[in-house]
Amino acid sequence: MKLADTGLTQQDIRDLVNTYMIETYERYDFVAERAEGMYLYDPDGNAYLDFYGGIAVNNAGNVNPKVVAAIRDQVGDIMHTFNYPYTIPQALLAKKVCDAIGMEKIFFQNSGTEANEAAIKLARKYGTDHYNSKKYTIISASNSFHGRTFGSMAATGQPGTANQNGYGGMTPGFVYAQFNDLDDFASKVDDTTIAIMLEPVQGEGGVHPATQEFLQGIRALCDSKGLLLILDEVQTGWGRTGSLMAYQQFAIRPDIVTMAKGLGGGVPIGAMCTTRRIAASFTPGTHGSTFGGSPLCTAAALAEVGEIMDRDLPGNARRMGAYLMEGARTLPHIREVRGMGLLVGFEFDSSVNALDVKHEALRRGLLTTAIGTSIIRVIPPLIVTSFHIDEALSILRDAILVTCGELASAHA
Repeated sequence: MKLADTGLTQQDIRDLVNTYMIETYERYDFVAERAEGMYLYDPDGNAYLDFYGGIAVNNAGNVNPKVVAAIRDQVGDIMHTFNYPYTIPQALLAKKVCDAIGMEKIFFQNSGTEANEAAIKLARKYGTDHYNSKKYTIISASNSFHGRTFGSMAATGQPGTANQNGYGGMTPGFVYAQFNDLDDFASKVDDTTIAIMLEPVQGEGGVHPATQEFLQGIRALCDSKGLLLILDEVQTGWGRTGSLMAYQQFAIRPDIVTMAKGLGGGVPIGAMCTTRRIAASFTPGTHGSTFGGSPLCTAAALAEVGEIMDRDLPGNARRMGAYLMEGARTLPHIREVRGMGLLVGFEFDSSVNALDVKHEALRRGLLTTAIGTSIIRVIPPLIVTSFHIDEALSILRDAILVTCGELASAHA
């Protein structure tokens, strides 16, 4: 929808949002009217270089032509029918995903949070089926993020923060251990433990990758104790870290893996994959989703996954991620650069406020996000080139210097 077709102004759009919407996001101060490739555009035609990717969603680029074509074709056939009849794109996507990542069964959802809820439920049900009703505790990592519904919120290792404060007691059955500390995880295992749940890279927690030793040690710990390993790849999956799924770089396979974001190329879809043996605990009536795996969303995801694989976007993520991190280390006031592939965090010294940098970069035409006051996170579409990275780093350099008072604030 174009602004010119509505008879409204950009300020009218802002006013409508402020009047009618419950706002839990800090808005970027521009109206996004259209997008293409690496850019978003406002109604005046101003371009914004997208290093946020719809929060790691638009992996094959904004408004990817093949995804758009798949959606248009599917809309003319069938958009929704629930999951009683078989549908063609759902079946094709199920096979493509499982074959590509070495899993056996998949359950489609609408989001990453829902995928994580399904993983939590399946692990608990498996515990009851194979052990007893007290075998349901899940160990997750401090500073993790798994979603905003009650199960995934309880799995999130951020007690005392806005993510969990004010909602009464959390869902029981979760304990936290220090990320990348194998001994701490081992110490938390008891007779009630059924699973360990981890992100291969803690994205919302500040872009902290797991070490090879840690994840392989967790896999061995789960094997020795009869526990399930759940990997939350909602943000790291589908090429983001330099392989289709991040766990493929650690020479392990989880028992359950969740995904969303980059799976759908812009449409709301999530999924949970597992083995046949574990999946057997989900029988008719134990779990469901009205919209999960709709023909429309699975058709879009089938095209998106095809683009990611056919164009070797994971390979581009490896190459461009290395180029981005090397360049980022030359920025002023950088304390540390962390990441895998094109999931990268820049941590500043105490003289820089990341929130100020984010807003100054926006004024100069670059979209990023801040984690707290010290970290900028960048998660661009995986089609990014060195040209785009050079442009982004140049904008960030000026934005940092302006916010520190080391450069005049006239906007580029």
